[in-house]
Amino acid sequence: MKLLVCGGAGFIGSTFVRERVLEHGDVVTVLDKLTYAGRTENFHDFAEHPSFRFVRGAIEDAGAVAGAIELAAPDAIVNFAAETHVDRSIAEPDAFVRTHALGTYVLLEAARARELRYVQVSTDEVYGSIESGSFTEESPLRPSSPYSATKTGADLLVQSYFHTYELPALIVRGSNNYGPYQYPEKLIPLMILNALHGDKLPVYGDGMQVRNWIHAGDFGRAIAHVLEHGVAGEVYNAGGPDEEANIDVVRRIVAATGANESQIEHVRDRPGHDRRYSLSSAKVRALGWEPRVRFAEGLEQTVAWYRDNAWWWEPIRSGDYRAYYERQYGSALA
Repeated sequence: MKLLVCGGAGFIGSTFVRERVLEHGDVVTVLDKLTYAGRTENFHDFAEHPSFRFVRGAIEDAGAVAGAIELAAPDAIVNFAAETHVDRSIAEPDAFVRTHALGTYVLLEAARARELRYVQVSTDEVYGSIESGSFTEESPLRPSSPYSATKTGADLLVQSYFHTYELPALIVRGSNNYGPYQYPEKLIPLMILNALHGDKLPVYGDGMQVRNWIHAGDFGRAIAHVLEHGVAGEVYNAGGPDEEANIDVVRRIVAATGANESQIEHVRDRPGHDRRYSLSSAKVRALGWEPRVRFAEGLEQTVAWYRDNAWWWEPIRSGDYRAYYERQYGSALA
């Protein structure tokens, strides 16, 4: 396939692009405005591949989108472009409204004008929190943060373009992703790097927030599977094979890095923090997709990757991220 992948310089997007270019022979053009979490370093192993091209630009910029489509001549658009961190959405919600609402609208209009297949990459957080059981694609949407609310709005806009204009659009909602190349504001890379450096391991509240973990490689395969086999107008949930409380994830990382549990520090909980997420993946499994990576194995591999790839994360820990971390957690990194 020829694909235009928006937000492909980020963690999940670059994981998807890597697999499509290196393993499946797709011709991929990435459009990304390179915010703090979108990095060309994520392309280091395929940047010179003849089937890969990069265009710097924002999805809310109609001119940039049109130029990227002209260059890519794609069969489909896959939209990963998003502001993704709940903490940042609480502090600076305007960026989330701009990217998720206006940006999605611009992409949908471009896809409609050219009759392109369109996949919106979304999140389990649009459903809110669930005490027991798992969310299905028919569950009510009850977002609880500016991040999840704006993602919900984008999803509804995508569905409206299918129903109103018959745009062949699909939505894939993933559970909590982890793996190499994830920006260290997120739980797993944050804890790995802090553990390796002897820093405190800041855990929100009691740490008993439960998440359904999926390796980014598995989620990327789910998105590709839906792109190829999914029914237009449908939503597909792709959850991981394992659930784990945040505090238990941190303890696993402590053990894997040789850190000390005394580094764990419980901090004031995030406002409106959802207690548990869980996705049923029965619908996408019926299409033939299955997750391959169990959490214990994937976490061990992820710890090893961060330990062995300081070239990737050292510029982050020495840059603006340090100031963000101090504002967020009230302490400085080592």
